[in-house]
Amino acid sequence: MVSTDTATLYLHPDRNIALELVRATEAAAIRSYPWIGRGDKLGADGAAVDAMRAFLGTVNFDGVVVIGEGEKDEAPMLFNGEKVGNGRGPACDIAVDPIDGTSLTAAGRQNALSVIAVADRGTMLDASSVFYMDKIVTDASGRGVVDIRKPIGENLRALAAAKGKDVGELRVAVLNRERHEQLIADIRAAGAGTRLISDGDVAGGINAARYESRIDMCVGVGGSPEGITTACAIKALGGFMQGRLAPKDDAERERGETAGLDCDKVYELDELVRSDNTFFVATGVTDGELVDGVRKKGPIIRTESIVLRGRSGTIRRIIADHLVEKWLDKTDR
Repeated sequence: MVSTDTATLYLHPDRNIALELVRATEAAAIRSYPWIGRGDKLGADGAAVDAMRAFLGTVNFDGVVVIGEGEKDEAPMLFNGEKVGNGRGPACDIAVDPIDGTSLTAAGRQNALSVIAVADRGTMLDASSVFYMDKIVTDASGRGVVDIRKPIGENLRALAAAKGKDVGELRVAVLNRERHEQLIADIRAAGAGTRLISDGDVAGGINAARYESRIDMCVGVGGSPEGITTACAIKALGGFMQGRLAPKDDAERERGETAGLDCDKVYELDELVRSDNTFFVATGVTDGELVDGVRKKGPIIRTESIVLRGRSGTIRRIIADHLVEKWLDKTDR
């Protein structure tokens, strides 16, 4: 067994890796800037993928993409199993979403992010064979109180009691999808308010676990990749999260079970990511409650990023200014 401090740091992601990962999310966000509001989500995603892949190749780690992006909407991909990093550092699982919210970016709407999550090798649940997951996220108040198997009204009443609030004060983030019509009706029937989000449930989940947010809970069926990515952030925030895979048909259920997944199981946070040594990095593409989006200010482009580290429970915000001429073609400025 390796016992030296130096070797231990080499085998596991350390705090310095977060600052390197921020460069990759910043690059993806900046490269997607010219596509904001242009109505072309694949163009935006392609630009972000290319930028993120290029910068990840310079990071001092031996990364394997466990949760890639794009399979469910035929977007450009950082594919599952792809090797990233320069291969000379710690062995890591990595989840990537160069743009969480491609439709938001294309429409010029809020809450699009560029996201990377990292954990020790072999600790992220590989849910790539089932594209959707039913999730519930709260702050620490939900531990031992909320359970995805319970009716939503019961969960809301229990969470309100744990927080010392009236149910009517609770705000619940839900993806605005036809499949959630009954869920939304049940939330409102219980007396709580909804915050309907059109895309980008990573930000919704993180906001549900942040103490200063107005969101108390994020619930409903969204992407499995986004679920694993969110779990890395929730570890750092000390929040509560459960997930249950939601295959869309029998064929997908069979694929998941062949891959070793249990589509009837409720996965707890420590089963979604079996390590506390997690990093979550996100840079805003468009403005949102979590971070500001990319902004061009004369000769510079400004980005805002958030960095969450599970082991230390640290949240950092990074604002960076980048020279436009180094990043964008004249036609994009």
